[in-house]
Amino acid sequence: MVNSVEWTPAAIARLKEIPFFVRPAARKKIEKFALEKGLTAITEAVYEEAKKQFG
Repeated sequence: MVNSVEWTPAAIARLKEIPFFVRPAARKKIEKFALEKGLTAITEAVYEEAKKQFG
């Protein structure tokens, strides 16, 4: 799958709050979440929505 999702600086900053050893998996999950919703950008709001869904 082509990664066609852009991350805003604010969303990247939030992603960096996740421990480094789970960050790659979390990033993939958030990107998949965004793509399934037809989004092309991950903003802080999208990050928060994904976080709520995944717990």
